[in-house]
Amino acid sequence: MSDAAIDPPQADRKADRPLPGGRVDTWRHPAAVRITHWLNVVAVVVLIMSGLNILLAHPYLYWGVRSTFADPWLSIPPISNWLLIPQGRNLAEARNYHFLFAWIFVVNGLIYLVFSLITGRFRRRLLPTGGELKGLGASVAEHARFHFPTDDHARAYNVIQKLTYAAMILVVLPLMLVTGLSMSPGFNAVGGLLLEMMGGRQSARTLHFISAALIVGFILVHVGLVIWTGPLNNMRAMITGWFTIQPPGSTAGLKFRRKPPPEPGDAP
Repeated sequence: MSDAAIDPPQADRKADRPLPGGRVDTWRHPAAVRITHWLNVVAVVVLIMSGLNILLAHPYLYWGVRSTFADPWLSIPPISNWLLIPQGRNLAEARNYHFLFAWIFVVNGLIYLVFSLITGRFRRRLLPTGGELKGLGASVAEHARFHFPTDDHARAYNVIQKLTYAAMILVVLPLMLVTGLSMSPGFNAVGGLLLEMMGGRQSARTLHFISAALIVGFILVHVGLVIWTGPLNNMRAMITGWFTIQPPGSTAGLKFRRKPPPEPGDAP
């Protein structure tokens, strides 16, 4: 989702800085958030590209305990080498990359989660209120029109952003972790019950793929909205912590100027 949202005013935040033209610089991301964000970017890219290499060792997905070769649930088409880590088909090396960056991703994510819980950031930014949930329909309509305020309304996530981020953190990412662990031979030696709960190794592999696909979809939408709502401003916020609030009534995206109605007496 778009990054055009800022924590509500807090006593421990840096004060807003007035700018010319009715704009305001507001403090958005503390250092812990910025560092964990960029570490996640690197980890997720490596995980996706090495995961594709692992998937291509057997590009078919099934449900249950066994591989029913004659009737796969999904067949994966060929994938270009430039999308793989390492380049070319190399299952052993791809697994090394995948396992290493999986633990980097998990530890980094736990640091972000603990920081967000301790500081109250998780509650303020990601948990929608009852009133916000009642306005879900209006928020869906705004998104459908690509209407994203960049004025003072951008100080808080809308309800769709909150629900999406919360779902990723509380549902999709844990599913990715649990299914990955359930397929690990080393973990199966002490936690084989987890694999049974997943419905078998092939079900765990398919669920792992589905959760990865959801993460890729989230990233595509997130990056698209970052570009739509102002790439320079959003990137600056994630690098320096400061985000610029535009004058009242400002919105993101293309601006279409309506042709004024003709004056009385004008020739057609």
